[in-house]
Amino acid sequence: MNIKEIWKAANPKGHLLTAISFLIPIVCGAGFIIAIGMGLGGTVQDALVPGEFDLWQALATMGAKALGLLPVVIAIGISGSIAGKPGIAPGFVVGLAANAIGAGFIGGMIGGYISGYIALAIIKNMKVPDWARGLMPTLIVPFFASILSALIMVYIIGTPIGIFTDALTSFLRSMGTSSNLLLGAVIGALCIIDFGGPINKTCFAFVLTLQAQGINEPITALQLVNTATPIGFGLAFFIAKLLRKNIYNNEEIEMLKSAVPMGVVNIVEGSIPIVMNDIVRGIAAAAIGGACGGAITMVYGADATVPFGGVLMIPTMSHPMAGIMALLVNILVTATVYAVIKKDVPRDVVINNDHEEEDINLDDIKIS
Repeated sequence: MNIKEIWKAANPKGHLLTAISFLIPIVCGAGFIIAIGMGLGGTVQDALVPGEFDLWQALATMGAKALGLLPVVIAIGISGSIAGKPGIAPGFVVGLAANAIGAGFIGGMIGGYISGYIALAIIKNMKVPDWARGLMPTLIVPFFASILSALIMVYIIGTPIGIFTDALTSFLRSMGTSSNLLLGAVIGALCIIDFGGPINKTCFAFVLTLQAQGINEPITALQLVNTATPIGFGLAFFIAKLLRKNIYNNEEIEMLKSAVPMGVVNIVEGSIPIVMNDIVRGIAAAAIGGACGGAITMVYGADATVPFGGVLMIPTMSHPMAGIMALLVNILVTATVYAVIKKDVPRDVVINNDHEEEDINLDDIKIS
């Protein structure tokens, strides 16, 4: 096998995307918990000592503790995707090792691959007596894969990963205004072009890594773009009205009634059916608006301390007006661009499976 075939068989990208699909619900749940707690005055505590905390402190602390275990979650997801259930325990152990040594989210990802492939190698190559086969998935594979991968993390790769992460953090903190503008525009455009698909998830993994090092602006840019885009498509309806255009049919208008509220709480997928009816223009408007919103986020320092929550992220920022400005600009640009470039659509049009427009002729409708 050549390198290309080995890479394809190993499928590292597929395992990462699988792990991120497990990670996102945890990020969403914990993100909402900490956003509500901090938004209502709570602060993150080192420990919840009975009688010394209120409800909002409890919420903020629980959310923060959950988010602190994301390196463990990503390691479990990758390792479990590679080796199945026998890979879960090794992923858990190596993720904890990555956290303990300061390797962070990158360490969790790399550790997940190491523990998963070690567990898979043990499953395929270790020969045991018949009486011990039942112990393979519950004892033998988890034990050997856990101890080997954890020792590799602690004694071999953990320190270099920590050094690389610190260097990346220092570089990003030292960037000037023009560099921040460019990085924000790239993140904002890339994260939205597939509306929650693989590119979005890859961007999410990158910016989540940065947030683990205390750099909050990139993930704030991504999440604000996800929030603003569906709202922008909703605002486009009214801007098109001012331009004397009908850009949505009745079916799409009904979709907007759910897509916009979903966007408010940072769920971008509600706008997918609308975009699918005019893919090129929809992606173009979303990418242009996302680039503008992401650039403003980075330049003016919108820095939500939570990785999810939509508008609930704003109270957690040290510069909330920067977040509001980025959100409003993103919404307005997306809406204006889409309203301008979208063609007129008859209000009573329907879209068939081939994405071709057909007018409804009321005379053709027969009631049996």
